[in-house]
Amino acid sequence: MKHLLSTRDLDRATAVSILDIAEDMARTADREVRKLPTLRGKTVVNLFFEDSTRTRLSFESAAKRLSADVITFSAKGSSVSKGESLKDTAQTLQAMGADAIVVRHHGSGAAHLLAHAGWIDAHVLNAGDGTHEHPTQALLDAFTMRQRRYGADSRERDLAGIRVVIVGDVVHSRVARSNVWLLSTLGAEVHLVAPRTLLPSGVETWPVTVHEHLEPALALGPDVVMMLRIQQERMHAAFFPSGREYAREWGLTAERFALLGPDTMVMHPGPMNRGLEISSAAADSSASTVLAQVTNGVFIRMAVLYLLVAGSSEERA
Repeated sequence: MKHLLSTRDLDRATAVSILDIAEDMARTADREVRKLPTLRGKTVVNLFFEDSTRTRLSFESAAKRLSADVITFSAKGSSVSKGESLKDTAQTLQAMGADAIVVRHHGSGAAHLLAHAGWIDAHVLNAGDGTHEHPTQALLDAFTMRQRRYGADSRERDLAGIRVVIVGDVVHSRVARSNVWLLSTLGAEVHLVAPRTLLPSGVETWPVTVHEHLEPALALGPDVVMMLRIQQERMHAAFFPSGREYAREWGLTAERFALLGPDTMVMHPGPMNRGLEISSAAADSSASTVLAQVTNGVFIRMAVLYLLVAGSSEERA
């Protein structure tokens, strides 16, 4: 791989390989010294045009654990806010010796443009672009599902036979899109649940089953229920009458959570709107994988940085 821009670019073997390498990276958490020398002398730049403390810190931690030099570039208060273009910014970072650029941008397709416009030679990792994709989030979600389902026997496994119900603001969600493509590649059965106003056009062509009501999807006995954040900052129209109605019709309330199977995983990409898309009873339960997803995000991002920048298995510690 030269870049990681979309989960649609990953075949089953590559996706499973990333998950397996993340298993290796996870073992470093039990060491007295958690850092690996893999990317010593390399420079990783976090180029964030959107606020995202959780994702930025995860990538920073991953790069530092691999001994890379890390530069974090925030668009706010920078030359970008004064009118500098993405091209000029990218070429400046290239001149500083960036080996990999982790980019988060409000425009769909920004990461692809950065990777293929010929401006830079660095590896590009998409940390979320508009309403397009967020591939490392989907990978860490898949890693968490596999880990919770198979434990120590996870290696070399895909997610065949696992039923995943994704609920909520699909139309604005890059997490949903990345998960749909990756989970389908890994053999999972994917269901989407949302009011019609929060379903994207063309969803009927996706490899999913679509529901407009939550109860029928939960009655299928899902292995995973993934609640999406309602992205109010992206909503410039009334997509549903009120938060109270949304919570009543599509939220994972305490009552709905109580009906789930004992082994059903409850996932959320964070940050959570408690009382809207998810109740505290669900978010704080033993079924919740929210904190495990945060932990696993570092291991997945270590694995991806290793694959892109180090490039050879001989360099892995």
